[in-house]
Amino acid sequence: MRQCFIFFLRVAAVGAILVGFFGQFVVIPVSAADEVDRFAAYAPYAVPYTVLAIAGVACVQVALVAVWVLLGMLRRDALFSATAFRWVDVIIGATVAATLLTAGVAVHLALGDIPAPRGNMQLVGALGSAVVTAGGGAAFAMLLVLMRGLLRKATDLQTEMSAVV
Repeated sequence: MRQCFIFFLRVAAVGAILVGFFGQFVVIPVSAADEVDRFAAYAPYAVPYTVLAIAGVACVQVALVAVWVLLGMLRRDALFSATAFRWVDVIIGATVAATLLTAGVAVHLALGDIPAPRGNMQLVGALGSAVVTAGGGAAFAMLLVLMRGLLRKATDLQTEMSAVV
């Protein structure tokens, strides 16, 4: 059962990474260009926001690669080792980076003078989404730090038990 579960998680990770590549190279740039075509006042924001969106997707992809490695360690029963901490730290770092990107977007939306084509409700909606996403990212990063501490404790206990046996 565990091997099957690990296999399906790895397939899902590869699928998500590939969808991310499609989003980075097709969806995000085309969407930005379409928005500029519909509302020319967005032109100065197209490149910076496109770069930020691509970087945000890259953060998710980095975390998924680290999950891939951790799943391989789990399959080999090597999860409780010092190497696992490096990959958990990569996931935490990617989460913090994505959260900071989103928080930066929220600050820019709140303090910047961004034109809104159909009233301020679109801007308020985008700002609300950015704030909620940044808050969710911060909560997820804190949860990961907590889980890293639990992994440390479990690793120490397993090392201690190995020494006794």
